[in-house]
Amino acid sequence: MLDLSLIELNTEKETADYGKFIIEPLDQGYGHTLGNSLRRVLLSSLEGAAITQVKISQVRHQFSTLSGMSEDIVEFILNLKKVRLKITSDKPVKLLLDVKGPKTVKAKDISPSAGAEIINGDLILAHLADAKTKLTAQIIAEKGFGYSMASDRATNEIGVIPIDANYSPIINAKYKVETTRVGRLTNYDKLIIEITTDGTVKPSEALKQASKTMVDHFMTIYQPQPASKKDKKSIAKVEITQELLNSSLEELDLPVRLTNSLKTGKIETIGDFLDRDKKDLLKMKNMGPKSISLVEERLREKSIEIK
Repeated sequence: MLDLSLIELNTEKETADYGKFIIEPLDQGYGHTLGNSLRRVLLSSLEGAAITQVKISQVRHQFSTLSGMSEDIVEFILNLKKVRLKITSDKPVKLLLDVKGPKTVKAKDISPSAGAEIINGDLILAHLADAKTKLTAQIIAEKGFGYSMASDRATNEIGVIPIDANYSPIINAKYKVETTRVGRLTNYDKLIIEITTDGTVKPSEALKQASKTMVDHFMTIYQPQPASKKDKKSIAKVEITQELLNSSLEELDLPVRLTNSLKTGKIETIGDFLDRDKKDLLKMKNMGPKSISLVEERLREKSIEIK
C-alpha cells in the first residue's frame, strides 16, 4: 500500500463557481473509489438554500395571470426557482418583492432580509408593462438538502403557492482517473475532480464539506461512540403537563412544509401529535417516516419522552 503522506491535493484552477482539483498519487483502483464517492456526496448531501413558497397579491393560484405582467404566474415561479441564496438562519426566511412598472424585475429587487443574501441578483424574474402594473409577492426561503417537491409542502391557505426546491449548491460534479508515476512505478492513480457550484459556496469548500461528510460516516464504523452513562443521565425527562400538551407545534421550529402538513391533518399541538398512532400519521398526505422522525427528534430535544 502507498504511504498516505505522499498523497497531495492540488488546485489546478478555481473561480467563485468552478474548480478543478487533482489528487495524486493513489493506489490503483482508489481513484474511482474516491472519485465516485465524492461525486455522489457532492451532488446529494451538501446543504443549500432555495425559495420554497410564494404568495402573490391578487393571485389565487399558479394557473393564472397578473394584468400588465408579460409572464404568466407559472413562468414567474419557474424564474423564482432559479434564484440562488445564502441563508445563515436555520429557520425559514421571509422575503418581499414589491415593485411597480414599467420595469424589468430582477432578483436584486427582492428586499434583503436578515440572514439571507441573493447571489444572482441580475436574474430576470418578470417584465412589467406600465405604471399601473404592480407586483407584490411574499416569499419564503429555507435551507435544506437535495430536491424537495412542491407537493411535500401542500397547504390549504388560499394564495400560497408551494415551489419545487433544489437546495443543492452543486450544479455539476465530474471526475476522471489517469495513471501517474511514483519512482519507477506507473500503475498509480491520479484523480481529477471538476466542480461547478451556483456561487453560494466555493468549489474547494464544497470538496472539503463532501470529504468531511464521508469521514464522519466512516468514523461511526471505525470508532463507534456509544452514549456514555453520564450522557444518558443528563437527558432528564420533563413532566408532561396540560400546558405542554396544548403547546403549538410551531414552537418546535419545524420546516414550514411539515407544519402545514400537520395542520392539514388537524394536528396543531404537541398533544395532538402524541395522541396519534404512527400508522395513522403515515396515512396522512405528505407525511412520511422522515417527517415523523424529525418531529420526534425535536420533541426529544425538549426532553419529551416518545412512547
